[in-house]
Amino acid sequence: MDRLIYFDYAATTPVKRSAIQAMVDALGQFGNPSSRYAYARQAAQRVKEDRETVAKAFGCAPAELFFTSCGTEGDNWAIRRGVELNHRKGRHIVTTAIEHAAVLETCKDLERQGYEVTYLKPDRAGRIAVEQLAAALRPDTALVSMMLVNNETGVALPVAECVRAVKAYDASILFHCDAVQGFLKTPDPLVKLGADLAAISGHKVGGPKGIGALYIKKGVRLRPLLTGGGQEEGLRSGTEATAQIAGFAAAVRANVVDSGRLERAAAIKEYTLEKLKAALPKLEVISAGDAPHICAVTLPGYKSEVIVRVLGDRGVCISSGSACHKGRPSHVFAAMNLPKPWLDGALRLSFSPDSTREEADTLVSALHDAAGSLFTTLS
Repeated sequence: MDRLIYFDYAATTPVKRSAIQAMVDALGQFGNPSSRYAYARQAAQRVKEDRETVAKAFGCAPAELFFTSCGTEGDNWAIRRGVELNHRKGRHIVTTAIEHAAVLETCKDLERQGYEVTYLKPDRAGRIAVEQLAAALRPDTALVSMMLVNNETGVALPVAECVRAVKAYDASILFHCDAVQGFLKTPDPLVKLGADLAAISGHKVGGPKGIGALYIKKGVRLRPLLTGGGQEEGLRSGTEATAQIAGFAAAVRANVVDSGRLERAAAIKEYTLEKLKAALPKLEVISAGDAPHICAVTLPGYKSEVIVRVLGDRGVCISSGSACHKGRPSHVFAAMNLPKPWLDGALRLSFSPDSTREEADTLVSALHDAAGSLFTTLS
């Protein structure tokens, strides 16, 4: 394998050089931010500055941003403690059938505890309408959870409009957004969505794995998910992961100064789709994606897991859906009510602003060859 051709940036991203250096520097400055002597206070100051960096990119006050270990932790914290906070209101939750497993599995667990969950179904394009959500609200609705960008189709859900609809119905209903695939991938600061709670993750934007953050809107008083020494203003105990936080903040800074990143990612995605359609007449586009970095296609009559493996053997990395499925069929594509041949052959492609046409041409060639060899085998 001479070179890795990578088109699975929705699963994870390479750690940016500046993030690696920031982590090395933070590891060298090993003081515990919670200790009181000067050396430790230096570490605390760095965490403070890094929080300010991530909060500024989100658009919120630093006091509203709390570091977590990942997006999944943020989603769990928001949903579990959100319904607990609103328990007097009722035990009804509204979400969508195309959420990440971090949301869906949490909601299923809450169902086992006596909560009732309404799962909004998408149309064939993977979209959820504001009217669907409004019709699902009830007097006992405690929380709504809706992702910003679907991690398998790239479709942007109408979160801001849905927040307004929910608050118009009942301002006390909490609104949570899984914004992991939307952070720094959409043009506006995420605070403009108006959500009460929103989870983001470092490794989707060029930071390290093992770090994320939860936005908690001022005035929303969640109980801690983790209790202990009282770090993160008492809301998320545990010694601060200073190196991961530093890497996360450095990656955020690198994204913010790259003003053309979204346009470049969208351009290479468009180029790749056009090349694929020309080279593979049987290929169908499930979703071109609203977000600049994700789209979904299918090769009806083929098995996506076989195609992914064959391309992987050639050093070309794509996926058949979320990395968190671990080989299971995509619940997102199933919820879209696609024909079975489309479901079987579904593939996700995801891009970086640094993806090149040369890499895209290699992907198209590899997929064309794989489809040809598999067709011969099946024949």
